[in-house]
Amino acid sequence: MEQEIDTAQLGEDIVKMLKTIYDPEIPVDIYELGLIYDVMVNTDLEVKILMTLTSPNCPVAESLPLEVEQKIKGIEGVIAAEVEITFDPPWTRDLMSEEAKLELGML
Repeated sequence: MEQEIDTAQLGEDIVKMLKTIYDPEIPVDIYELGLIYDVMVNTDLEVKILMTLTSPNCPVAESLPLEVEQKIKGIEGVIAAEVEITFDPPWTRDLMSEEAKLELGML
């Protein structure tokens, strides 16, 4: 019998993993920075992440999405992972968490 995977728990595991990935120019993880717009997990345990970058000319525009995809694929239970980049809406500092703003001395 197949083991039942809790998609809510998987979602929490994904967020924990996202919090280990940092923007190389800003010492804050990409989740708290507000770069992650949505995390979707379907019943087949396929993950889709909708994210943005701090700017369209971000120097890690190629490598950061790949890092996110690889780390998410490495989570136990994840069958597949896809990262989609969007600039709608564009990232602004308003998307940062209070924790990130505090870390950067913006509060």
